[in-house]
Amino acid sequence: MVPVPHEPPPPGPGSPSRRRLFQAAGATAAAAFTPHLANSQVVPVRPPSPPTTPWAQPLPVQQPITPVSGLSPLASLIAGARECGRADHQAFARFPPQELYKVEAKVGSHSFHPELPTQEVWGYDGQVPGPLFHARYGKPILVRFENKLPNALQGFGSPDISVHLHNMHTPSESDGFALDWFSPAACGPTLARPGEYKDHHYPMVYAGLDAYGGIGDPREALGTCWYHDHRVDFTAPNVYRGMAGFFLVFDHIDTGNENDTSPVALRLPSGEFDVPLMIADKHFDSGGYLMFDQFNTDGFVGDKPLVNGKIQPFFHVAPRKYRFRILDAGTSRTIDLQLMYQNRPQGFQHIANDGNLFEAPLSRTNVHLGIAERADLVVDFSKFPVGSELFLVNRVLQLDGTKPEKDFLTTPIQLLKFIVDRPMQGFDPSRVPLKLREQPPINLNEVVATRELSFTRTRGSWAINDKLFDGKPILSPKKGTAEIWNLRNLSGGWAHPLHIHFEEGRILTRNGAPPPAWEKGRKDVYFIGPNENVSVFLRFRDFTGKYIIHCHNTIHEDHAMMGRYDIVS
Repeated sequence: MVPVPHEPPPPGPGSPSRRRLFQAAGATAAAAFTPHLANSQVVPVRPPSPPTTPWAQPLPVQQPITPVSGLSPLASLIAGARECGRADHQAFARFPPQELYKVEAKVGSHSFHPELPTQEVWGYDGQVPGPLFHARYGKPILVRFENKLPNALQGFGSPDISVHLHNMHTPSESDGFALDWFSPAACGPTLARPGEYKDHHYPMVYAGLDAYGGIGDPREALGTCWYHDHRVDFTAPNVYRGMAGFFLVFDHIDTGNENDTSPVALRLPSGEFDVPLMIADKHFDSGGYLMFDQFNTDGFVGDKPLVNGKIQPFFHVAPRKYRFRILDAGTSRTIDLQLMYQNRPQGFQHIANDGNLFEAPLSRTNVHLGIAERADLVVDFSKFPVGSELFLVNRVLQLDGTKPEKDFLTTPIQLLKFIVDRPMQGFDPSRVPLKLREQPPINLNEVVATRELSFTRTRGSWAINDKLFDGKPILSPKKGTAEIWNLRNLSGGWAHPLHIHFEEGRILTRNGAPPPAWEKGRKDVYFIGPNENVSVFLRFRDFTGKYIIHCHNTIHEDHAMMGRYDIVS
């Protein structure tokens, strides 16, 4: 075992060095802010983004990234000499990688809209969104992330990175812990975390390895995941600059093949009819360049809706079923989505929440997503005449980064236009079966502890149990046990989409009552509105190490509503 080198942590929330950083940066930005005396905050006075014409560009639809034939230096259980510090890969010997990938975090050139200037972004392989991964349970992979960003801060964000795969059942050394960041390779060995790259080993196993055997319990499968930067204090600006991408996972049930003849295959829409949609909001300055405010600790919302990196794109579809994997990848904005045809909401099949297939599909006309929540929807466009135009809209009114308003928008915000005019190639073999994936039972006899976690506002920052994130563990659950965590929002008028790394949980109660149908399945993000209380059943299986719980309003996370928990033997 090679120990991780001892390193001083980066400036923590509330530390003198962090305060000096924000004081210096705030001085240069002071002209853009006016005092908000009631909260002792500063709020932005921003002119609106330049106008843009909707439906001026097609929706980008990605193809999966291709594995590489080899890596140099070779990947190994122990960190190599040119790799940044990390603990040994816990599952490397048991599940050696069968596929290898290499991804560079670097500056890229991106056009958000034809009427705005093409501009620099930070992205994985320099693109927005980052490369699309297609992975499969039972086929372990290793991804080498290289940091090729500029070695000095340019604008908002930080060139130091830590990559989190949200929310695979991954050993802690590959989870993307917020303090396990590493600097650009160009910085050389004088910085705290030298290294040209970091290898992430994803064993591609279900939870329940120890109890179920093989590759774990297939009832614990995930499907729609995503990866993003998780650098402490700078997650919000780094993700906002473009460092996020989809990671889709398949198995013997959700096979990714709508023509699969296996009796257990679901045959959901697949291939070109399985489309990830990353929804975010941005703000642009008077010159049309991306701007961001990382000094208002309430949060940040933009006035331009993006889907897959483009402002209000269009998508030509065939008259058949499509699977849309929708992610709210914004900084602070909650969304409530509807599909509109001739100003009337249309029905769809809601089949998965946070990447977890339901036991059975739900027929719905809207879906509500907090930041980092996902929803898989199946839309059947064969019900509409050829030439029809439908719109995916957001009907939530949200004025700032605190929370969505209770009232819906009188005129919903149009995000994406569908045009039903693609010719059909044969018939549609896909289906949405009445049974999707069996859910694992909730066994309360496994529970060995009940924890109270309060999410509060403390000293102008955000806290868990009145404690700001300092990198030290606040909880130490034992491997192989289960606990109940009561998540309480005591922060007044704010909403918190809370994310617990590593294990999917099950909501037992929301405000003392059973959860609604779409929250009864497995989840990893728990939206908690003002003064709400959500009770969650969690298990801690298979791996040990450090993980985190945090608010996925990434401004709140950076200031400093995050806590470390360690799974111990």
